[in-house]
Amino acid sequence: MATVVAALAVIAGGVVIPTAFSAQADIVPQRQTIKGSDGKDYWVENHVVPGAQQASEDAAAGIGKRPEYLVVWAGDENVADTAVPQVKKLPGSLAKPLDAVRNAAPGPDFLAVIDATKGSPAYGKVVNTATVGPLVENEPHHMQYAWHKGNTIFAGGLFSAATYMFDVSKLPAVGLKGISLPTQTACGSVPDAFWVNKDGTAYGTYMGGPVAPGPCRYTHGEVRSGNGFAGSPGEVVKFAPNGDLIDQSPAATTTPEDPQQCLDMPALSSPTCANPHGIQVREDLKTMVTSDYAEPRNIILDPVKAPSPQLRRTTLRTWDISDPDHPVVRSVKYMPVGPRSGAEDPLHNENRAMMETTVTNQPAHKGAFTMSMQGGAIYYTPDITAKDPVWREVYDLTALVKKLDPAATSGAGLNGGWLQTSPDDTTLYHAVMGRQPGALGKNDKGTAGGVIALDISKLVGAGTGTTCSIDTPAQETDPGPGCPSAKSVLPINGDEKAGGPHWGALDNLALGQDGFYHETEQPQRLSTANYFVSRTGLDGDHKVCMEDIAKNGQLSLDTDFKDELTGEPCVDFNRADWPHGPFGNAKPHSQLFVTADGDVK
Repeated sequence: MATVVAALAVIAGGVVIPTAFSAQADIVPQRQTIKGSDGKDYWVENHVVPGAQQASEDAAAGIGKRPEYLVVWAGDENVADTAVPQVKKLPGSLAKPLDAVRNAAPGPDFLAVIDATKGSPAYGKVVNTATVGPLVENEPHHMQYAWHKGNTIFAGGLFSAATYMFDVSKLPAVGLKGISLPTQTACGSVPDAFWVNKDGTAYGTYMGGPVAPGPCRYTHGEVRSGNGFAGSPGEVVKFAPNGDLIDQSPAATTTPEDPQQCLDMPALSSPTCANPHGIQVREDLKTMVTSDYAEPRNIILDPVKAPSPQLRRTTLRTWDISDPDHPVVRSVKYMPVGPRSGAEDPLHNENRAMMETTVTNQPAHKGAFTMSMQGGAIYYTPDITAKDPVWREVYDLTALVKKLDPAATSGAGLNGGWLQTSPDDTTLYHAVMGRQPGALGKNDKGTAGGVIALDISKLVGAGTGTTCSIDTPAQETDPGPGCPSAKSVLPINGDEKAGGPHWGALDNLALGQDGFYHETEQPQRLSTANYFVSRTGLDGDHKVCMEDIAKNGQLSLDTDFKDELTGEPCVDFNRADWPHGPFGNAKPHSQLFVTADGDVK
């Protein structure tokens, strides 16, 4: 029996709330099993902390505040997370020293359910870990960007190429609606991010190539040739809410893409940069946007430095979704080089590694943004419906890097990630992990990461009349009128070796006077997660933080959102025990604010 002892307790309204978990024996696992397409059993197993389910039921009956949760898609940390450079430094076998090779054998990956109810005595406590099986080493990656009432949660496994469809209608308990296995999406691999439509269906980016090398026929008859699992080209899939596959659409074009910028390994007869990562949709504009990041096998199959910077993509794709079940690529645009391009390390050119994209939301706006992970730049087009949209660099992170680190001089290599417009299109939020020491040379001490908020109201409001463009070195630090400007910069995790936030989520739910949650266009907080992909050598400290958003746009760390074991701000996923057992450290990659369906109107 694994015992998890509550070291401290708090008294709230006469009720004793443990700061850690009860004994493991007090948690009764509840498993739900479904059949996969291969005829095998797949499951989710809940480990709800005693009292958490009752608290939810009491709130539904009008006793106490209705709970809100932060659900975090996390992977078990183990020996497989040791990057190649670390392995080379280890003395003896991989088993010694044990701490240098993580937590040895793989344990189950899980969806952590954390109490995110402001003012709750259990605020910041892990109230359930919903483990998945029998697959291990999924490397849990992204879900959708926001949750809306009734939505299935779509959660991808970067390494397993499996996508899980979770039912969160009865939180804190989690159900499993379906699972998509690699054989069901044979024309793509390495699922990345998802976008859930108003009808509950979802588009998803599969960044890697077909499961088997060679030609692959997509749902509507198109044929493209690929170089195999985790290679090129990737695709966009569409799922029903229960996980049934509706469509596979090629991200590659029928004609060759620029062979100078689109290196594929092994080489393809028709070069392509089609490795879609970020995805967002404007259903009203019948348009989808995806950003190409990298040919992923260089990250997950051989975690050493990629042999060429051209394996990190510079492209952005817009799609026509007039037929929602048959998306078609409308344009492929190469992001322009900037004033820093041509530097010693081409990986730090502004347009290198276009990881994320985000659309505007208001009916009068048609624009979208994208960002480069290695390049430290943000790009914008005012009209994603155009046949040939014009993308310009509108912000260089050099303009605010000193607010992250006074000694820093360049936004290059800041390892940007999550990018999201506010619902009212006035603010652009962006998470950056920070630059590792030595990235800009042997004297480079690195830069801490954090989350930033940019004022984009003038840029978006100008529509197609915007003239904002970063073309000169002076504009790297002073973008000029009409361009984004810094609202707030919040450094997170001063240890640049561990890395700051890669991912985030806005809290789009607000508690109304009627006691129910409602969607809001004025989020008052967001959450960030400090983890990327450990095998790349870019890991993180495995903390999930909460940040408050003031009325003036200023960001501040929510110090009430504390780890139940350490008492320090942010929930630390590096711990010995979980509700599902003593499996040690875990890797939190993405999160969503969610509440039970019955608690939101």
